[in-house]
Amino acid sequence: MAHLPGWGDKFAPHVLRHFCASELYLGGLDLIAIQEVLGHAWIATTMRYVHVQQTRVEDAWVAGQQRAAKRLEGLLR
Repeated sequence: MAHLPGWGDKFAPHVLRHFCASELYLGGLDLIAIQEVLGHAWIATTMRYVHVQQTRVEDAWVAGQQRAAKRLEGLLR
């Protein structure tokens, strides 16, 4: 419980699956691998288990924009 602050009375095996799926994703494991680990038949189910922090989404957006700018830079030369 010390590693799951603020979860208190909500702690249950189902919550632990959400936590583990999210940690695996943040650690770099792709959704297909997490789907396999959790035993889901549908990737949509796995996607519901993975909770991503807003800052990670924003960082991915910025990184994508930077990659696109570099590609365009090469085309303009």
